[in-house]
Amino acid sequence: MPAQFGTYQSEIYLQGLAGVVPPFTTDATALEAAARELLEPGPFGYVAGGAGSGATVRANREAFDRWRIVPRMLADATDRDLRTTVLGTELAAPVLLAPIGVQSIVHPEGELATASAAADLGVPMVLSTASSYSIEEVAEASGDGERWYQLYWPNDDDVTVSILERAERGGYTALVVTLDTWTLAWRPQDLDQSYLPFIRGVGTAIPFSDPAFRALLAQSPEEDRNSAVLRWVQMFTGVDKSWDRLAFLREHWDGPIALKGILHPDDARLAVDAGMDGIVVSNHGGRQVDGAVAALDALPAIAEAVGDRVDVLFDSGVRTGADVIKAISLGAKAVLLGRPWVYGLAHGGKEGVRHVLRGVLADLDLTLGLSGNRSLADLGRHTLMEITK
Repeated sequence: MPAQFGTYQSEIYLQGLAGVVPPFTTDATALEAAARELLEPGPFGYVAGGAGSGATVRANREAFDRWRIVPRMLADATDRDLRTTVLGTELAAPVLLAPIGVQSIVHPEGELATASAAADLGVPMVLSTASSYSIEEVAEASGDGERWYQLYWPNDDDVTVSILERAERGGYTALVVTLDTWTLAWRPQDLDQSYLPFIRGVGTAIPFSDPAFRALLAQSPEEDRNSAVLRWVQMFTGVDKSWDRLAFLREHWDGPIALKGILHPDDARLAVDAGMDGIVVSNHGGRQVDGAVAALDALPAIAEAVGDRVDVLFDSGVRTGADVIKAISLGAKAVLLGRPWVYGLAHGGKEGVRHVLRGVLADLDLTLGLSGNRSLADLGRHTLMEITK
């Protein structure tokens, strides 16, 4: 039976009769400002910041604002079904948790809290290679929850294979390969604070617990953390791969593979030609190329080019349930939600993540019905109107 996510609204109002209000704001667009008051400048800037002038971060939101939902009436939309299947994973709603690393900089339980909250709600989590906890620890926290693994591709093949094998043993069913972060962009908010978690040994739990990586070290990370950090940073940054290298990943991963960071239809076609199962239309939330095209602006052409052959997912700039509807209407099968739930993590750990996710899902459910739609199949370009000036 389809989940009734919109009931979270009723739950909040009923709790109000006993004087209980939500633990923090239900406005997903206000979470960033609220988190600024909680976090130190370094961690906050790392989560909220973008590349260069921040033009791409702004463009992502401006693109969503240009598209407006056109509600239809008397559509018998009382009962709604948000279910879909992406890369072989059945979803109760077209939302996954985007891969975000170093979560312990905003809450000590980090990825463990996030994995548990996601599993409780039936929302798949995509675990980042830059996790504060190991593949196995996050899998345990996730329990029976659906989980995918995101790869920052190491420059050492043995380490890559070892990490992939651990992810498969840990029950991660799909692989998401990030293509756009083979080196870090110029990020003023981080640079002004001289703040990079990795060189402090944060977000290194996966390599530091990996036998192939540890075998390369003269001393263990516990004995000489700085040398281990230096070895890892050099291993997962600085080298841009080529399309012919994807065959290596296919050889060593049995499940579906999606490429994250696609913004051009020709790259999407190359992904299909390379035998990939999906792509994620993404500009890394505006964190990698200043002045880049908004991910939502790139989505329609990519969906038209390859959407009939691979699953097209989307991230970058998603904040609300209405944003999810817009992305689905423009060709995505599902979205990866990022910063909002990280701010929820900062506010309240697992329960903070739950609150944000339940809010976004409720907003999605209610907006779908109020716009006159009963399922994701009802959505399309006809659902929207583009506002041009």
